[in-house]
Amino acid sequence: MTNWTKETFTLNTGAKIPAVGLGTWQSKPNEVRQAVAAALKAGYRHIDTALAYGNENEVGQGIKDSGVPREEIWVTTKLDNPWHKRVEEGISSSLKSLDMDYVDLYLIHWPSSSDPEDLKKHLPDWDYVKTWAEMQKVAESGRAKNIGVSNFGIKHFEKLLNDPSCKTTPAVNQIELHPNNPSPKLIDFCKSKGIHCTAYSCLGSTNSPLAKDETLAKLAEKKGLSVAQVLLVWGLQRGTSVIPKSVTESRIVSNFELDNVTLSDEEMKQLSSLPDRFKVCGDSWLPVKVFFGDDE
Repeated sequence: MTNWTKETFTLNTGAKIPAVGLGTWQSKPNEVRQAVAAALKAGYRHIDTALAYGNENEVGQGIKDSGVPREEIWVTTKLDNPWHKRVEEGISSSLKSLDMDYVDLYLIHWPSSSDPEDLKKHLPDWDYVKTWAEMQKVAESGRAKNIGVSNFGIKHFEKLLNDPSCKTTPAVNQIELHPNNPSPKLIDFCKSKGIHCTAYSCLGSTNSPLAKDETLAKLAEKKGLSVAQVLLVWGLQRGTSVIPKSVTESRIVSNFELDNVTLSDEEMKQLSSLPDRFKVCGDSWLPVKVFFGDDE
């Protein structure tokens, strides 16, 4: 049986990322600090945040409140789109907010170098390939133990990995993954390049078709599990780390009660074949298109 709560995935750097983490996107102020402390007390050892979430400060406070030593915790944060030309400032800002000397993983949040003066515009003289060249310097300085990307598709990787400036393959691609956005082709592509995938919005969201999916509800009932637990184990068994977001202590705890929970090949196939398609996070708010529908 699998102890998911102690499980890690080994990255292309040799670092081990805890399989289950706490997501903090769209968590309200003051809730994040408590959620992080509660998660760490429940046994989580992986916390995910981002400059764009505006909550790095609270995440740092929650980590201190928990009493768990910093070196036992995997902390991921991300470079925001208008900061692509200012990677050095971006990591410094995040570390200052978190009150840390380093993060375990630093990601380019989106493959969009948005103009800080006008977020509806993309910088004319910059792109994520140039940003990655700067990210590599952050890794060399030790302030990020590992570097990676988020919301990258196959086209983005083909451009980046073939560029002479790319000396380091991203360790992680953090992408939206759940049975209504399973992205098997993208996951396989990342695996072929040695890039680990972390699943965000891994529970769908409150208004996604997953919330009303009968196949999923029946499977959870049959196994005596919550729908969230089934979705998390589906993600874990696909070889992806998962970062469910919650600020409710009881849910934070139950989302971590995954040890010895497994899905059979048949159950995995059932969930991987759900017909509905739904994305929690689109790209219409960005100055460039980043999703091309080519991940299946």
